[in-house]
Amino acid sequence: MYLTKEEKQDLFAKHGKGKDDTGSAEGQIALFTQRISHLSDHLKTNRKDYNTERSLVKLVGKRRSLLDYLMKKDIMRYRAIVKELGLRK
Repeated sequence: MYLTKEEKQDLFAKHGKGKDDTGSAEGQIALFTQRISHLSDHLKTNRKDYNTERSLVKLVGKRRSLLDYLMKKDIMRYRAIVKELGLRK
């Protein structure tokens, strides 16, 4: 796997409420963003890998759903995570 346990814990500690808080929306969005960037790099070299392309599209949809949920729930948290990760709105 491209992310070790320690790297995931650092990711959740930075964007979530703590290193063991894997369920928060911010932590999940950060993890999805990391996976999306990894899959995008993979697809740049393997452009005919359609299974990965489908996985990428599904992952982007999941992240979008979480972002929509966060926007409805707490707009300040949404704005903070979008700014931190450098996502488009």
